[in-house]
Amino acid sequence: MLRVLVTGGSGQLGKCIREVASDHTGTLECIYKSSKELDISDKVAVFKEFENGNYHFCINTAAYTNVDGAEKDQMKVDLVNHVGPENLAEACDRNDMVLIHISTDFVFDGARSEPYSEKDKTNPLGEYGKSKLKGELAVQSLCQKHFIIRTSWLYSEYGSNFLKSMLKYGRERESLSVVYDQIGTPTYAKDLAEVILLFVLNKIDAYGVYHYSNEGVASWYDFAKAIFDINDVVVQLLPIRTEAYPLPAKRPSFSVLDTSKIKNVLQIEIPYWRDSLKRACDDLGHPYQEQ
Repeated sequence: MLRVLVTGGSGQLGKCIREVASDHTGTLECIYKSSKELDISDKVAVFKEFENGNYHFCINTAAYTNVDGAEKDQMKVDLVNHVGPENLAEACDRNDMVLIHISTDFVFDGARSEPYSEKDKTNPLGEYGKSKLKGELAVQSLCQKHFIIRTSWLYSEYGSNFLKSMLKYGRERESLSVVYDQIGTPTYAKDLAEVILLFVLNKIDAYGVYHYSNEGVASWYDFAKAIFDINDVVVQLLPIRTEAYPLPAKRPSFSVLDTSKIKNVLQIEIPYWRDSLKRACDDLGHPYQEQ
């Protein structure tokens, strides 16, 4: 039996891992810790948890993900996205454990027009991306057995995300404006959860940095349009440029990820983003009602 600690267990990815892991109860024993149950920025608490837990893997889904809030709350975002992973990496290495750390496409500046590979130069534009990159570097330097999985535009039935926000606003308003000049790939958190557990279940030892997103490319406008089409929501959707909707944090204009490496190592096919979106919408139910 593989014993797995999942930090950030009450977040959307943590909940998706819980759902997927339920199919492997004979193989996996997953222990889920919310930020209230385990503050990963508290080094003493982290070391105590690891010494008493007898874990084989740690999956770190804990993160400060408020991209705009990070511009003002730099101390908190650094504690969660940098100091926390640093503590986990040190604890994992000390206990001969494998750390699977989730990162983001926001470590790139979006200046290119081809998908980013794991070898491409990082250059985050805002405090969120900078903190996540510092977390990555800490994991790489402190934990020999690590996987860093960068992902993009994560959504699911759980938590707060673009899918649920669009469904809510689409039924409340007559029109919505969504940017069309930021390009990336929507990623279903349940698909990511399945891939994360493949690293665990198959005991992969090709450690390093990986990229995972669903297949295909979309703008935020395309993503919103697909959400409304799939859910039969009638709303006037207006495409706008980024400068027409100014926000505190600058976003990469292009953050499509090259997923060749993870497909080769795990020998998997990755679902097209719109197909996964349909599955997520089916799981949410029609019509969607905010819980």
